[in-house]
Amino acid sequence: MSVVAPRCESLITVERLGPALGAAVSGVDLNAPVDAATFAAIKDAFHEHLVLLFRDQWLTPAAQVAFTERFGPVEGHPLKSRRALDEASGVHVLENLPGHRGGRNDWWHSDISFGAIPPALSILHARAIPEGGKGDTLFCNMYAAYASLSPGLRRVLDGLTAVHDARKLIARNESVENDEQPIALRLPPAEHPAVRTHPETGRRALYVNDYFTLRFGDMTEAESRPLLEFLIAHATRPENVYRHRWRKGDVIMWDNRCTMHYALYDYGPSEVRVMHRTTAAGDRPR
Repeated sequence: MSVVAPRCESLITVERLGPALGAAVSGVDLNAPVDAATFAAIKDAFHEHLVLLFRDQWLTPAAQVAFTERFGPVEGHPLKSRRALDEASGVHVLENLPGHRGGRNDWWHSDISFGAIPPALSILHARAIPEGGKGDTLFCNMYAAYASLSPGLRRVLDGLTAVHDARKLIARNESVENDEQPIALRLPPAEHPAVRTHPETGRRALYVNDYFTLRFGDMTEAESRPLLEFLIAHATRPENVYRHRWRKGDVIMWDNRCTMHYALYDYGPSEVRVMHRTTAAGDRPR
């Protein structure tokens, strides 16, 4: 479909990528300032599709920060688990290089859900990718995951909180299997609603994940695990997933408040994969 921005000041084209979520946006150069009308159209598409793809973008770090800031203040990683660019501290580098094995992210998760105020959205810019189309990223729709549960289970989840913790991330960075930065800082676990209301759309989304969610608030980890495993399996059914096959120059943005994602780790230690990531500040889940 084509989306005409207000007052006909600009025209972008939005094409659906999958039945559950995801859309490709063309007709905009993110390396240049985005006018108000075009930004409004992009934001509308983002709220509808949850994941947006912009092909053939060659962003400077400053341009990536400027675009991210349109959605909220750009944040650094609270645990400093990734290297930041010297010229743009809000841009974090995810890289796999010969002699520098990138940290794995092949778990379903929502970025930094262990934080007291997790980020609203993340933006990832593909600077280099392995040959053969490796390193795909999968996304799932957590609105749909919640809406497709039985009414009885939705009522149970509506009354629950979930405890999120960074222990797996810390263990990953301290592992000999990768060359990421050791994490010295320890944050206390964060407790969020198991179902959160999106502050801009008002829609309800399941808010647990397989990487950071330890347990439900008034349950043990052992008691929580069967329900968490069921919910993750339910949310990641094939019909609820969009799989993105990266090309150099791609920019992908996703809404951490209503999606999870999973990065395939199917490339070797000497293959080059370099991504620049920015995040925009969010609100306390409610």
